[in-house]
Amino acid sequence: MATEPRKDAAPLRSARKRTERRLPRRAAVGRRSFAPSMKALESVAASGAKVAVHVADLDRGDVVLEGDDHLTLPVAGLGVVPLLIDVAAGFATGALDPLEIADRGADTDAPGGGIWRHLKAPALPLTDLAVLAAAAGDALAANILLERVGLPAVRERIEALGLRRTALMDRFRDDRGPDDAPHVALASARELAELFAALVNSSAVTPAVSVQVAEWLSLNQDLSLVGSATGLDPFAHDDDAHGLLFVNKTGRDVGIRAEAGVLGGPRAGVAYALIVCFDDLSIAHRLRAHEAFRILGTDLMEYVF
Repeated sequence: MATEPRKDAAPLRSARKRTERRLPRRAAVGRRSFAPSMKALESVAASGAKVAVHVADLDRGDVVLEGDDHLTLPVAGLGVVPLLIDVAAGFATGALDPLEIADRGADTDAPGGGIWRHLKAPALPLTDLAVLAAAAGDALAANILLERVGLPAVRERIEALGLRRTALMDRFRDDRGPDDAPHVALASARELAELFAALVNSSAVTPAVSVQVAEWLSLNQDLSLVGSATGLDPFAHDDDAHGLLFVNKTGRDVGIRAEAGVLGGPRAGVAYALIVCFDDLSIAHRLRAHEAFRILGTDLMEYVF
């Protein structure tokens, strides 16, 4: 895989395209070098997948693992994050009323992910829709929020955040025709990790907006990728007894797995993002991708504890 030239970079490339093995820079003296993650990601890349990863130390700001993190790739449900930021900003300024009731109407084009379509309530306040979109990956809730604020507003918000390789392109759809955008959202691993770092550092828009979005995302129940290594309860992990901070969002579609977040422990904190775009030809291809996320999660846990 091609890598943007950078003197201090440790590019992630397919093993068959390299003449020698190069491990990423060591995270810190006495800490792991993320070699297991590199081995797993190289294996996925060697199978033909596109892989991008970025991990940065929150305290020092150092990049401890990176590979093809400049590439713009499809990230599916991760596109909800800038939407949530725009919604939270609207709540903060009064442009949106958190208790405004939104009707789900006859939106039958949204994928089946989430739980609102299974609830009896035909309408919910906007703040509850934000919780559903963040915690349950609810595509219907996200679509209604996007309809309320408008795609142009979210794109303006993305630009104001300084994101140049991130775009929310469309609503969630069951079927994408020739007149629809090919993907819900695009992003680079570097920008996703930096965005999550900004959220936990209270520097995304305003401190109040950052705190609100981080609070929503801390409820995310999808701990099946990187989060599978944390041992956290998927349904209640916002106040861990061992002091583990975990804020994340995942993105899933056919042949797409993506995750970005922040993991903090007693020794360190990291912002991370991993995107894998693969040919979903068999369950083995899918499980190989999932295993790479789990191994990265294990390395991240050893870094922060």
